[in-house]
Amino acid sequence: MEELVARNNISARVDVEDWQEAIRKAGMLLVESGFIEEGYIDNMIDSVKELGPYMVIAKGFALAHAAPCEAVKKNGLSLISLKKGVNFGSHNDPVEVVMCLACVDKQSHIEKLQKVAMHLMEKGKIEALIGCENEEELYEMINKGKEDER
Repeated sequence: MEELVARNNISARVDVEDWQEAIRKAGMLLVESGFIEEGYIDNMIDSVKELGPYMVIAKGFALAHAAPCEAVKKNGLSLISLKKGVNFGSHNDPVEVVMCLACVDKQSHIEKLQKVAMHLMEKGKIEALIGCENEEELYEMINKGKEDER
């Protein structure tokens, strides 16, 4: 099984007050594992403030990201499920799962976005992520799928 999101970058049933805290908690997993500096988290939050809730790409799911910058040390993904959904101001609210994407350059940013999008478009994938009760279930659900069919 090809790993899309590493085990240590996954957290389940996270308690947050609002969408900013949801992005911050998803981003902190990448800070703690050395993928990004905290400034990238601020960039993701600022992106939503400036551009609106474009990160909420499906019902209940946000793909938090910002433009590649010096605060990104290496490409990475994190994933959290929320104890209680939060509103981003999107028609797909409330968000119950947040994935954080960090890329060092525009090319890898586009490639990683495409890979994630294809994986998430599998029928029932987002609903299944929302239904996961713990980190192990989230890990198994996000990392299984199309690549297993090779």
